[in-house]
Amino acid sequence: MALQWVILTWIVAAEAALALLVTLPWPRLIKSQIVSLTSLILQPAASVLFFAAFQLLDLYWKHEHRLMCTSEICTSEERTRFEKSLFKAQRNAILCVSACLLYWCISRICKYHKVIKELEEAEKRLKDN
Repeated sequence: MALQWVILTWIVAAEAALALLVTLPWPRLIKSQIVSLTSLILQPAASVLFFAAFQLLDLYWKHEHRLMCTSEICTSEERTRFEKSLFKAQRNAILCVSACLLYWCISRICKYHKVIKELEEAEKRLKDN
């Protein structure tokens, strides 16, 4: 189970680095190359969304079937273990949501760059005519 979360952590880190690369103020030629390369990567990377959604469903199922430790019968060690598992589940849920959100942000940024490029080309054609 821990391997899945390590993989998702690396994916989120890579998406964050890619989002940073796409949003940095590069010269126009370099920026267009980065955006086109990122656009090519986006379609195969859409599997990240399904992976994160599956992990969220797994977290929900585990939360619903978790043994509750709220009564006076629980020892302090059991209560500590219960709280640690809750914190881990919350961290993992944030990780899943951030993976989906970063993917969406990158795809929107690439789409906006493509639209801006098309508008600049249309403006150039209108000026030439």
